Amino acid sequence: MAGALAVATLLFYVATSHGYGYFRDELYYLACNAHLAAGYVDHPPLLEVLLIPVRAVLGDGLPAIRLLPALAAAATVLVTARLVRQLGGGRGALLTALAGVMTAPLYVGMFSILTPNALEMVFWAIALLLVVRILDGDSPRLWLALGAVVGIGFLDKHGVVFLVIGLAAGVVATPARRHLATRWPWLGLAIAAVLAAPHLVWQAMHGWPTLEFTANARALKNLPQSPLGFVAEQVMVLDPFAAPIWIAGLVSLWRRDEGRYRALVWAYLVILALMIAGRGKAYYIGPYYQLLFAAGGAAFERAAQHRRLAYVVPVAATVAGVAGMPMAKPLLAAERLVAYQRAIGLDPRLGSGERNELGVLPQHFADQFGWPELAARVAEVHRGLPPDERARACIYASNYGEAGAIDFFGPALGLPHAISGHNTYWWWGPHDCDFSTVIVLGLTPADLRGISRSVEVAAEIDCPYCMPFERRPILIARGPLLPPDEIWRRVRFYL
Repeated sequence: MAGALAVATLLFYVATSHGYGYFRDELYYLACNAHLAAGYVDHPPLLEVLLIPVRAVLGDGLPAIRLLPALAAAATVLVTARLVRQLGGGRGALLTALAGVMTAPLYVGMFSILTPNALEMVFWAIALLLVVRILDGDSPRLWLALGAVVGIGFLDKHGVVFLVIGLAAGVVATPARRHLATRWPWLGLAIAAVLAAPHLVWQAMHGWPTLEFTANARALKNLPQSPLGFVAEQVMVLDPFAAPIWIAGLVSLWRRDEGRYRALVWAYLVILALMIAGRGKAYYIGPYYQLLFAAGGAAFERAAQHRRLAYVVPVAATVAGVAGMPMAKPLLAAERLVAYQRAIGLDPRLGSGERNELGVLPQHFADQFGWPELAARVAEVHRGLPPDERARACIYASNYGEAGAIDFFGPALGLPHAISGHNTYWWWGPHDCDFSTVIVLGLTPADLRGISRSVEVAAEIDCPYCMPFERRPILIARGPLLPPDEIWRRVRFYL
């Protein structure tokens, strides 16, 4: 059954892969793929490495680049099924667990676009499965496999560090600490460190930019939430009707088998506390819930042996999850989505975790609109420049989404590559730009005061479904007031 459900999951995501268009971050990851390195300001290199064969064989189309998250979704189903079996669950437990994992809005959204988040789900699930097996008394050599999974997972997303901290705290706080008296956990940690070393060296050589990026995100971008608000958002993005399943899983892991799995409960609580204290977004801890859904599935199956009504919860969770899918994945035309959103009274900000002003769509949808049109509009402005200016004109984008759009759609329109001070784009430099004539995206004339002698509005942006900050006019800035090196130093920002 698990295999059939995994195949069905894969086919679903492949069949619906076009969505509304390229997501902002996808364009950035494609740009990073053209600048292969051991690291980037805001993510490690694994995703870029995996994109190499995908782009070489399948190209750059949405079905091609979104095959990776679709495969991750199918793999998550398989690993969750294995977790269910390891925890003693049967077919009923599997269906109950997958009622959350396959339909929760958080997961549906993660697996719909190309980001490291989809792969992170798989790495966390495998790591947690290995920990469950270790706690069940399987071979201590599994610590070596766990170290390898953690090390490779770190090359996908730095967030695996929170999993390691949580698990370490859980092991120390419970009788599982006896494992620390053996060599196996330490050998596993050494394997993880060796695998992570190239990226850590890159971070050190570049001044640890991810630390600055993370600090800026906490201070300037992520919405602060109370502990209760953060937990409430977990309930919402995982489907309120599915909450009894993962809560039952948490309780079950604490109570069953004389507390054998309590280290996993402590791990969850520590990770949750770290996310709240660090102003993390709702999805940061999402990968851990696969274990809780699996444990909850097994708990509901045991309860159903006495009360058949126990299956009402997974059925309700499945129905609610399917009904909520259009809010997590582009399944409706934009205008119909807006109407559907209003009909069910859902706040478009739910789950965004950011301070940006929103339009009529949630940000994860709004960021899939307007990129080809932006490139085409910039091309019109570029063609309208006098020949001498056009020959030396640069295109400066205020963020990596705009820059990625120019780099992806622009070559066919005769545009030069974009430059930007945002995240890793800053490290790629201004190329040969002398800033004498710059087409500027995403800024206002006031932002250029003290940098350029003259600024004119060259074109307006008409994109009703885009994020509001992406509707700023296209500007032309002429006559730099500062040396190019000083301008480039000033425009750097990690966020």
